[in-house]
Amino acid sequence: MAQVILFENKEHKNILLEDHSEGEMIPSNQHLIIHKEKGMLLDPGGHKIHSRVYTDLSALLSPSDLKYLFFSHQDPDIVAAANFWFMMTPADGLISELWLRFIAHFGVDRMVFHRIKTIPDRGQFVDLEGVQLSIVPAHFLHSAGNFQVYDPVSKILYSGDLGASIGVDYRIVENFESHIDTIKGFHQRYMPTVKVYQLWAKMARKLDIETIAPQHGAVYQGKENVNKFIDWVENQPCGLDIMKDTYNIP
Repeated sequence: MAQVILFENKEHKNILLEDHSEGEMIPSNQHLIIHKEKGMLLDPGGHKIHSRVYTDLSALLSPSDLKYLFFSHQDPDIVAAANFWFMMTPADGLISELWLRFIAHFGVDRMVFHRIKTIPDRGQFVDLEGVQLSIVPAHFLHSAGNFQVYDPVSKILYSGDLGASIGVDYRIVENFESHIDTIKGFHQRYMPTVKVYQLWAKMARKLDIETIAPQHGAVYQGKENVNKFIDWVENQPCGLDIMKDTYNIP
């Protein structure tokens, strides 16, 4: 099992699990937060990888001690295997209230559906054995109902699709300037407008962030790289800013 320990102390551990995507699947990260032997699994993934992710998780944490499944938004690379996780663990699911009835289309059994808890638009705190994890709004980045998780112990912001890089063969960003080419296209096309970036950047600067850990690609470690990403994305035209001329009849 390949894993990257992003943070660790006596009671707390943050682990990036191996990317199990294959073929035409977009590479995706699964993140695990463990505090006092209880866990949260973030964006657990789709059908083709769930058994391998479950094996990886079981080597680190008893599945019976998984307390939460966090779904940042509704995409299949995040929620498609939700029913497996509800059947194999006692965890509650956390997802935007916008997507509750959409997640049912991925085959979530009625007997476990009540364990999906909705997150209000303003976000909320979630208790993990005494640690108050912040579920912070990231709406329209890129989903209409989208959230990120901030862990105050490790000072990691789990950013979902924000910060995602494509086609990288490294786990940690060493040189942000050379990394820009791997993130620019995604952030221009999959996000709606620079105004959302500006709102997010204003919020992010209020958090004490040591690491930004996205759902795809490499992780931004250290305040220098974190601040470089925030500064870059805050001023990045995207979506309607650069695609207004496409609204024509072909």
